[in-house]
Amino acid sequence: MIKVCGMREPANIQELSILPIDLIGGIFYAKSPRYIGDRKDTALAFSALPDSISSVGVFVNENAEVILQQTNSFCLKYIQLHGNETPEFCSHISKNTPVFKAFGLSEAFDFTLLNEYESEVELFIFDTSCKEHGGSGKKFNWNILEKYTGSTPFLLSGGIGPNDAELVQKVQHPALKGYDLNSGFEISPALKNIDSLKLFLSDLQ
Repeated sequence: MIKVCGMREPANIQELSILPIDLIGGIFYAKSPRYIGDRKDTALAFSALPDSISSVGVFVNENAEVILQQTNSFCLKYIQLHGNETPEFCSHISKNTPVFKAFGLSEAFDFTLLNEYESEVELFIFDTSCKEHGGSGKKFNWNILEKYTGSTPFLLSGGIGPNDAELVQKVQHPALKGYDLNSGFEISPALKNIDSLKLFLSDLQ
């Protein structure tokens, strides 16, 4: 499964939609340089995605009413929660839209924290731990994934770039579902280099 996150520009979304990917993510966090806001042209681009690609809205410690409103406005198929959301909050949101929950991993991460989320979310996003919410654009030590023994599938995120196809394929874990791509493929925030994505996807074959 391939997710390309941080999308905003309609023409770029349209270019991306012809590639063999599964998920396109948009960020609804005002402090992010990839923030969508209420752009109607982006909403139209999301609603025009082919059936083979699902849209994901990324939220950070947002209230449920705003998430529901943006879910409807942008035809979001999944909600990714990237803040300090509780299992109860994930459960509440999932009654309307399936939920992905992101966690920043470091050597000190306590994987038992995930136990309460397992029955509430469809997918985990394992990213690099950083002080700010959202991605750091850096890789974490992927060896610590061996400590995850849960059954909920996850996407590997954090610092993956165009030349990393061989490297990510060396990560072997029964719950690894795919890869979450973002800043490593950007020309500028929210504008992806389609040729770089094509190269990565080709190398994954």
